[in-house]
Amino acid sequence: MTTLAKEVLKSLKKKANPEKAKFYPKFFKTEKGEYGYGDKFLGVVVPEQRNIAKQYYKQIQKEDIQFLLDEPFHEARLTALFLLVLCYQKRAKTVEEREAWVRVYIEKMDRVNNWDLVDSSADKILGHYYFQADRSYIHSLVNSKDLWETRIAVMTSFYWIRMGDFSDTLHMCKILLKHPHDLIHKATGWMLREIGNRHKASLNQFLSEHHKEMPRTMLRYAIDRLPDTERKHWLNL
Repeated sequence: MTTLAKEVLKSLKKKANPEKAKFYPKFFKTEKGEYGYGDKFLGVVVPEQRNIAKQYYKQIQKEDIQFLLDEPFHEARLTALFLLVLCYQKRAKTVEEREAWVRVYIEKMDRVNNWDLVDSSADKILGHYYFQADRSYIHSLVNSKDLWETRIAVMTSFYWIRMGDFSDTLHMCKILLKHPHDLIHKATGWMLREIGNRHKASLNQFLSEHHKEMPRTMLRYAIDRLPDTERKHWLNL
């Protein structure tokens, strides 16, 4: 491990909270057969991780982030992703520099392996980069057998939604109507809700076409911000 990566890990361990370390494994479903099986925790809260990332991002190198992403501790991986986001957003000045940080993310994608890791990074790095690039790679992840790669694809499109571009997300949500996992239902429903917050007609069109086949969790997430009468309408159809 590099010297700087060791410093980041040491800083995280100083902020470790034993009570949180006991709680997090249950929260992130780490028992055998659950989606976070085998993950380990120091018990560091997210604000402390963000502060550490802000402290180190100006001097951190790609190999430091790679080492941290290979760490067994969940907080080390999440902090590495906070660092990667900051490097991408604040240090990369050219397309080539942004591509270099994107490559780090893609090469270590197997370490972006829980919902908070995905949701804290995918739209900010891949979403921004692929907004003006060929999106076929992101669409290839939708059909991945890996749960986290599929969620990365969906959450990547959050950036596009914020930019007023809904078509890719709607296409993904249609493909994923039959996906077996609740975490994908939540992600697709969330993104549909975000579309509805910006363009209600697009959400209503999707609901009109697919409400009968949508997983219940996906539907509930999608209509969560609608007025009570409209939510009841879609739930009772």
